[in-house]
Amino acid sequence: MSIQEQVAGTALLDRFLEAVDARTARVGVIGLGYVGLPLVLLYADGGFPVIGFDVDAKKTRALNAGESYIRHIGVDRIRSAFAREQVEATTDFDRLAECDAIIICVPTPLGAHREPDLDYIRATSTEIAKRLRTGQLVVLESTTYPGTTREELLAPFEARGLACGRDFFLAFSPEREDPGNERFNTRTIPKVVGGIDEPSLRAAKALYSTVINTVVPVSSAEVAESSKLLENIFRAVNIALVNEMKIVFERMGIDVWEVIEAARTKPFGFMPFYPGPGLGGHCIPLDPFYLTWKAAEYGTWARFIELAGEVNTAMPRYVVDRTVEAVNAAGRSIVGARVLVLGLSYKPDIDDDRESPSFELIELLQERGADVAYCDPYIPEARRGRKHDLGLHSVPCTAEEFGTYDAVVVSTPHSQFKDAALWSNVRVAVDTRNIVPRDTATRVIRA
Repeated sequence: MSIQEQVAGTALLDRFLEAVDARTARVGVIGLGYVGLPLVLLYADGGFPVIGFDVDAKKTRALNAGESYIRHIGVDRIRSAFAREQVEATTDFDRLAECDAIIICVPTPLGAHREPDLDYIRATSTEIAKRLRTGQLVVLESTTYPGTTREELLAPFEARGLACGRDFFLAFSPEREDPGNERFNTRTIPKVVGGIDEPSLRAAKALYSTVINTVVPVSSAEVAESSKLLENIFRAVNIALVNEMKIVFERMGIDVWEVIEAARTKPFGFMPFYPGPGLGGHCIPLDPFYLTWKAAEYGTWARFIELAGEVNTAMPRYVVDRTVEAVNAAGRSIVGARVLVLGLSYKPDIDDDRESPSFELIELLQERGADVAYCDPYIPEARRGRKHDLGLHSVPCTAEEFGTYDAVVVSTPHSQFKDAALWSNVRVAVDTRNIVPRDTATRVIRA
């Protein structure tokens, strides 16, 4: 890059930083789900003009009408933000050209063979490239393998004849949303940022620093991409460990929950993780396999991650086996038995059912011949399963209703399910979350 080009790039960066500081920079957020929508609201609260982009017209219409489609994001907050003239949602991607900063928050699922599916990122990259102009900052937040920002965004952007760091800026900053977490939110969770180059890092750091309390700059986009994978792999591996310990201790007649509580009294060198019926959510069941796939490209194999995946993936079948044993022990065949699964969401007290193991529990129980129902105060209807359309509706959360089933399986520990009165008429409880009262007369299997 010539001296003249460097000077031009510096001037462009300075104008961007000035616009961010003055809150006149227009922020565009692509993907208005659990990650993107909180960012729209955060920048709106920060006084920025904001455009939210999504391919789903139902979402954009709802937001512009002041309606919320995510339960833990209140209607009042939506109405307050979208009542402002400078905040709107649209399906018109031509308006990307109006934005000074574009933040990408699209899904990164796995394919049929557990390979990374970057179709959403690639489609978004194409839409941005068509409209990319000088002075824009683009930040990818979608979780992915190291190198994605450089490989999937930088190349098509520079194919337009624009140079990163001189004409536009490009960075990666992993999302760290935790839906329903009352202790931490988008503003208070530290934000890791890695740029393709130094000007890009400065631009991204400035943008996030206006609305987020702590921004953590790192040396490259690849380090930022890797940090998110390590966070989720750490959790996946430790959950697999405690799930395996649960199975071992069950055979020994030892209560794994009591073991964990005893171990956590150590003030150093131990962090408690808890067993469950399998992994759920948009991160932990998927993200580790992005790294295992990429590692193979470099001739190395992430065996620890693969083993953890095997353990966690097997947990729904383990829970179903324990349920069948419990129903049989009560003198009933699983064929024709009425089984109630508690909770469809992947974590307590939210309406997010992405990758929830409850769907597999229901389908496996149905395959065994059980008549399965579910109860979830946050999700009134269960249409999509993992293999077929479930076509189920949530049953009432009452002791009378629970008492009509041969077995009740706890999958998600919603606060409502912890009411001791609910368990007064239950015949058999299969508790994967340790929420059934210890002093209940119900026969409890802690699976």
